[in-house]
Amino acid sequence: MNVINVEHISKIYGDKVIFEDASYGISDGDKIGIIGINGTGKTTLLRIIAGLEETDEGQVVRQNNSKIAYLPQSQEFPEKSTILSYVTAGGSREDWTRESEAKSILNSLGIFVHDETLEHLSGGQRKRVALARTLLEPADILILDEPTNHLDEEMVNWLEDYLKKYRGIVIMVTHDRYFLDKVTNKILEISHGQFYAYDANYTKFLELKAQREEIELASERKRKSIFRVEMEWAKRGCRARSTKQKARLERLEALKTGIAPIQDQTVELESIETRLGKKTIELHHISKSFGEKKIVDDFEYIFLKNQKIGIIGPNGCGKSTLIKMIAGLAKPDSGTIEVGETVKMGYFAQEEQDMGEKQRVIDYVKDIAEYIATRDGRISASQMLERFLFTPDMQYAPIGKLSGGEKRRLYLLGVLSSGINTILLDEPGNSLDIPTLTILEDYLNSFSGIVITVSHDRYFLDNVADRIFAFEQDGRIRQYEGGYTDYVDAKLGKFSESISSENDKSQKKKEDKKPAEGSSKSWKQNMPAKLKFTYKEQKEFETIDDEIAALEEKIEKLDKDLLENATNAGKLNEIVKEKESAESLLEEKLDRWVYLNDLAEQIEEQKSTK
Repeated sequence: MNVINVEHISKIYGDKVIFEDASYGISDGDKIGIIGINGTGKTTLLRIIAGLEETDEGQVVRQNNSKIAYLPQSQEFPEKSTILSYVTAGGSREDWTRESEAKSILNSLGIFVHDETLEHLSGGQRKRVALARTLLEPADILILDEPTNHLDEEMVNWLEDYLKKYRGIVIMVTHDRYFLDKVTNKILEISHGQFYAYDANYTKFLELKAQREEIELASERKRKSIFRVEMEWAKRGCRARSTKQKARLERLEALKTGIAPIQDQTVELESIETRLGKKTIELHHISKSFGEKKIVDDFEYIFLKNQKIGIIGPNGCGKSTLIKMIAGLAKPDSGTIEVGETVKMGYFAQEEQDMGEKQRVIDYVKDIAEYIATRDGRISASQMLERFLFTPDMQYAPIGKLSGGEKRRLYLLGVLSSGINTILLDEPGNSLDIPTLTILEDYLNSFSGIVITVSHDRYFLDNVADRIFAFEQDGRIRQYEGGYTDYVDAKLGKFSESISSENDKSQKKKEDKKPAEGSSKSWKQNMPAKLKFTYKEQKEFETIDDEIAALEEKIEKLDKDLLENATNAGKLNEIVKEKESAESLLEEKLDRWVYLNDLAEQIEEQKSTK
């Protein structure tokens, strides 16, 4: 039995359709991850389920007495309230029990000082305090919007275990794909105003989604092929008086009005980086402290071309400080940072940027560059925006109208459009959707410059990094070859100890494998096979149209027989079985017809190119 039913909901913001007649049922034990590109309505759906936002049409029906705890992406905090008083406010249990549980959760989330006022906390600390308050609430349904943002590895592992053991329903939006794999048992994808449900974790969802899209595309290819042959038949003229000809005309009309599957748009990351000279970025014995806390202690490193560095460590250890020193936004207490003349950096900061709420989206990009160089040539700011999924209407809207994720996508566009050869990324997984992160990973892997990224996103690091800088105690930074999983394996002793920092060992060469000399096949072996019908296929091709028409006529006759024998149970059962058999055979013939006609077209194309 469903605890929550989302029934035929629709939601429109201005001219933008968020949901259109979408439905979904949520049952006990469901742990649901909601996926979709930024702006598709993930947060809106969470708010609607939580009862904080109304639908334009449809309704959400909740089981009586179900208690909901909701964690928003951003939270307003009361002035002068302490951490502990805020987290424990509004409780119904004994104060000492609630207070003890609150302190335990806060400690697990890296908040150890409980009497500090909220106004002194950073944005990341506030998010963790809000998460502690949400988890403390006795609830049947947990609704979490980006719970893993600002959590380091240890905290993410704790939250994974907490949610796996949680007895109620969990509904969440997160871009942490390993987290989705470990916690969820269902994925709800939002695309073009519709819901697509999968009984799977993230990895299985990818497989099932690919299957669904392939089935939709195969059906569309078949529809187009059948439509093409029916059009040719119609052009040759037909005798519309006969029942068979009428049926074919009706089928042609149905094919004409068929709706093709809507393809998900994806961000197109493509720009040309500027040349990187011999001298890159050199860190010579740099140290940095805040008061008595040592952040970086005597660190030395020279970055090499085409190197992808991932920086990890607990919150507050100094990761962002290190990347800011490399970017020139902070200075080391001692040591030097030398940057080559040809180095052109792009810095994608973790903090929300002041982008000018009233400035138009297109003007933001034009201020960076009117035209952007890509591998396809120069394109305009407007064309680049379209590649980043900003429609013409969105381009002329003020930035303030964009969702939080769309603003981050626009900020990323600005960073990548300035001809850089060194990319500095500070927590790119915060507020970038999974499809955009996937495209960004592919882009960074083909990027011929230097990539330095701070990230808690283990999936992202595995796909991008070829070396890990791990912050350890007293400002020491240890280096590990490979991505995040390689780092974990090394820590567990599965592989050799961490590698030396010498630069001659730091570069992983990524060359395409070349075939051994003399191993190539002769030119005759490499020639494409000549396409042709077999004798059997040729005969089948000549007769299949008539066979399909005969089956359609037979099914039409059986439909009439069903009406005439509605009261004869024995005969009715016989006719139903015969009709099912004919329909199954017709489906096979139509599939075969598509194959034969596609082959015929390829044969004709091959002849015409000779």
